[in-house]
Amino acid sequence: MGRTSDKDVQAAFVEFRAKEDDKCLSVQCIYCQQIRAKNTSRQRAHLLECNAYLDAMKDVNPDNSIIREAANHVNGTPTPSKTPGARSFQIPQAPSIQVPKPGLERDFRMSVRVNPKIAVGPSIWGQRNWVTFIDGHWNGRWGKGTVVPGGQDSQLIASDLSTHLEASYLLQTSDMPPAYITVKTDGWRTGPREVLEKLFDPEQADTVDPRTYLFRLYIHLETGDDRYLHVNTGMWIGSGMRRGSEGK
Repeated sequence: MGRTSDKDVQAAFVEFRAKEDDKCLSVQCIYCQQIRAKNTSRQRAHLLECNAYLDAMKDVNPDNSIIREAANHVNGTPTPSKTPGARSFQIPQAPSIQVPKPGLERDFRMSVRVNPKIAVGPSIWGQRNWVTFIDGHWNGRWGKGTVVPGGQDSQLIASDLSTHLEASYLLQTSDMPPAYITVKTDGWRTGPREVLEKLFDPEQADTVDPRTYLFRLYIHLETGDDRYLHVNTGMWIGSGMRRGSEGK
């Protein structure tokens, strides 16, 4: 039987027959395009010296057997290896780069009034509800305005009452003339079952402490208005809460 690690070697090469009458197969390294006769030991030795392969594996599969064996070669001096004839080399070191860490800043707030939900019924994924927006308002660092009536929220409720929310609606700015910004949100409301049950009841929702459940959203904004083009390339995550017929 072949070694399990041989699979890492085989995955790095494409087999082919150079000529129709050739009795032996040839292989080509898919990382540096070198061609050689098919021989697992020699293919393995090649990969130990193929910088293109080593660089790629360090990013996508650092536990790769070739990478582990290569790590035995420190500063060009090999430690004992199970591969006959493997030559020593030094793994190229990635430069030290200080990558900026993303941060969060409060950018805008929004409050929306919604109509009573329409129960679409059970689906293969869970209970589907449909909710439409009555109106709302918003304000933030870059503007303020209202939520245009008619937005929609498609809710999918799992058996534990965790709720996936996917909404699409429209913001209107307070400028004259106003700008219009489309909003798409995608997220989950999760928490203990007894807490989530209260959130489905408008009369009890106001009594629920928003710290007892999670309401998290990804938010995407889009507009063609020159005054607000910067929102097209922004990235937002949101935290929400449920208040009776109102969501914030």
